[in-house]
Amino acid sequence: MSNSNPASLSLNARPNNNPLLDVIRHRTPLLDVRAPIEFDQGSVPNSHNIAILNNNEREQVGTAYQKHGNQTATALGHQLVCGETKEMRVHAWATWLEANPNAQVMCWRGGQRSSIACTWLAQINMPTQRLAGGYKALRRTCVEILDQAAEESRPWWVIAGRTGVKKTVLIGRVSEAIDLEDLARHRGSAFGAYPEGQPSLASFENRIAYDYVEKSHTRLVLEDESRTIGRLAVPQAWHARMQRSPLLLLEATVAQRVEHIRSEYIDQAMQTPLEATLLQNRYQQALKRIARRLGGVQYELISKLLVDSFDGHCSHDSWVHALLTHYYDPMYDYQLKKKQSRIVFRGDMDSIQDYLSGSPSI
Repeated sequence: MSNSNPASLSLNARPNNNPLLDVIRHRTPLLDVRAPIEFDQGSVPNSHNIAILNNNEREQVGTAYQKHGNQTATALGHQLVCGETKEMRVHAWATWLEANPNAQVMCWRGGQRSSIACTWLAQINMPTQRLAGGYKALRRTCVEILDQAAEESRPWWVIAGRTGVKKTVLIGRVSEAIDLEDLARHRGSAFGAYPEGQPSLASFENRIAYDYVEKSHTRLVLEDESRTIGRLAVPQAWHARMQRSPLLLLEATVAQRVEHIRSEYIDQAMQTPLEATLLQNRYQQALKRIARRLGGVQYELISKLLVDSFDGHCSHDSWVHALLTHYYDPMYDYQLKKKQSRIVFRGDMDSIQDYLSGSPSI
């Protein structure tokens, strides 16, 4: 598959006076010294959080700032982080920076906290660059990237197909593709939650922006998604663009789809008896969430098959097959009727890979 010169992309056509584009493009390691609560609310790839103020200390300093101003707040911060506490945090920074020598230090706006951190590091003979503008400027750049990408001239291709046809597997084999589900840490279905949970919406969007900048090809390939992946929304402009992009319809037999779903959702996830119990509980809760749309009869049938499968009385194929034929396939077929005019090719995985390899980029 051919690559274009990154300078030809609309993103790079704007004035190259934003150094944060290079930070994103090169995935520069970032030592994020914001409090953990801030990091959880929004972070970027290749960043590592070692706070200069923990959540409680940050709250105290913030209260002092509101009541008495910056000078009092700064003094309180130094009082809270001194002695052994300061030594431990500086040591943790230094240890991480030794493994990431080209890293930059980042706080919310590239102001006091990152400046103090760099000063303390310099005192132990470890001079470090501070990220100008901090996370706030980096976040703003990511949002700009996403907005511009949705309006770019290069074509977008969307991989569609029924549940279990291995769309995500195909996405992983295509160099021009961005895997939105992996970035969202969710497979997109009622049963698709990851045990570790999902990132914040801001972190999800930042991850998309980073991956987009990395994809300097003549086209972009994405998996067909609803507006939300788990609890996270795909950027509105991106989803709108996806809804008018040409579709490549990936096809597989019901037996192949059942086998794939069983392998991915059950066999690979169920390694110990404890994991099996947790998995069964999670899937029973997921089934309850779609009970109304399934209807009482089908819900009771699939629920029983699920329990019997985990108890070893029948194969997991039974409830997976029933779920596909009674829930996912009818829902997908209804949606596909509205997309027929956008389908430009249909076939199995090898056929679509061959098509992508030989198809024009316009």
